[in-house]
Amino acid sequence: MGKVDEVIGDRNNDIFNGLAVATALVAKPRYVPSERVGEITEGRVELKLAGAAVEALEEYEPESP
Repeated sequence: MGKVDEVIGDRNNDIFNGLAVATALVAKPRYVPSERVGEITEGRVELKLAGAAVEALEEYEPESP
C-alpha cells in the first residue's frame, strides 16, 4: 500500500505518463510508468505490479523547471 505523491504528464496536452508513488513516510517516491497503472477510481489506484516490484522501481526525480 502506498500513496500517490504526484501525477506525471502534460495537463495541457492531456498526456498521462505515470505516477510518483510514496510507499513509506520517509522513502522517496517511486516512478510508476503509465503502462503499469491499472484501474483508477476515486480514492484508489490499482497497479499492475506486486508489492516487491514497486520497491524495485526507480526513485522519482522531478524535472527542473
